[in-house]
Amino acid sequence: MNIRTALVPTGRAALLMAAAAPLALLIAVLMPARWAMAPLLGTAVLVLIVIDALLAGSLRSVSLDLAEDMEVGAPKPVRIVARFSRGLQRAVECALASEARLFPAGRALGTLGPADAATWTGEIALTPQRRGMGEIEQVWLRWTGPMGLGARQASRVMERPVRVWPNLAPVRSPALQAFLRNAEVGLIARRIRGEGTMFEALAEFQPGMDKRRIDWKSSARHAHLYAKEYEAERNNQIVFAFDCGQAMCEPVDGQARIDRAVTAGLTTAYAALKSGDKVALFGFAAQPMLFTPFASDARQFHRLQVAAAGLDYQPQEPNFTLALATLAGQLKRRSMVVVFSDFTDPTSAQLMIESIGRLTARHLVLFVTMNDEELVGIAAEDPVAVGQLAMAVSADGLLRQRALVLVTLRQMGVQVIEAPYAEIGTRLLDRYLQIKRRGAIG
Repeated sequence: MNIRTALVPTGRAALLMAAAAPLALLIAVLMPARWAMAPLLGTAVLVLIVIDALLAGSLRSVSLDLAEDMEVGAPKPVRIVARFSRGLQRAVECALASEARLFPAGRALGTLGPADAATWTGEIALTPQRRGMGEIEQVWLRWTGPMGLGARQASRVMERPVRVWPNLAPVRSPALQAFLRNAEVGLIARRIRGEGTMFEALAEFQPGMDKRRIDWKSSARHAHLYAKEYEAERNNQIVFAFDCGQAMCEPVDGQARIDRAVTAGLTTAYAALKSGDKVALFGFAAQPMLFTPFASDARQFHRLQVAAAGLDYQPQEPNFTLALATLAGQLKRRSMVVVFSDFTDPTSAQLMIESIGRLTARHLVLFVTMNDEELVGIAAEDPVAVGQLAMAVSADGLLRQRALVLVTLRQMGVQVIEAPYAEIGTRLLDRYLQIKRRGAIG
């Protein structure tokens, strides 16, 4: 077992040494003949530190208990179990090292408590910050002796891999499952009558029905009012296009925008598969990165989850012209394209508008973006200094430019969702269901 151990003084030992120094100096000044007592005092303190550290016992083994698969932003505990030879441990501290994907700054600290005479255990909360493969690389343990003067420190290379998936908590939520089970597009296979474009049958006209649906020829033939019933379309193509560029990699409330977009997209993708539509994922940055085959059944949802987990973070500006032109060339029939993106300057926004405008010629486009809550907060803050006033004016100008871009998209026929990050999932799902009930995709 690769465990390296070292003896180290504690903070209490440092305080003791600091207190002994003036005493040694006082002895040397007041009793010059007994100056040898000063170094003996320091030596005695060092001996106490070494004896205390030896009394703490040695580390026999250390192990980690953690899940190999986790979801971004979802906390799970890492359990540490340390077993010692017989000793008198006063306290045991622990530190874990990993890449920043798993722990902020790549490091997490915790304390262990005694489970029995020789075993100490504890937990450290692990909240992955980004998707992909991560690894807990090393563990450090530091335990003190009964006097708290001396400590022993050990480290061990662990190399425990952790696969971080997109967060699917909204998909598993009882509220969504109950909604899909009872909704028109839910888990129960049946014809969906009402709004739509596919003619289903004639029904006797009832008060409250849309008068535009009255079939006048059939009504005249039967001397009674009849209205047409339509079936909502199935087998529509839905493409979720994710901008993986620099703006979408910026964190919002501790989690990258792209991760929140992936969660929202997969939630709506699950509902679309349950309703009989086909779903594909498209990822791009400076160039197209991913375009999955269309999934046509909820049993293929895991394939979309795996593909979404592979969407990497790209610290570069997205090329909307190349990406959306490539996507348009791959789509052979009218589809609903949901674009998750963000923009920070008018130049990149103009290129995005032009590219999305070409896409709207054949497809229904839905643009989803998150509110820039930081800009909103700066613009709304009451300035108390000239610098804050300048920041508030700049933030207000950026918000006005942002609003102008979204208005331009709406004028082009693009449906726009701008919402706080916590609401984009429900807003997107609601908009998809509205579009489907109207039969506006086909």
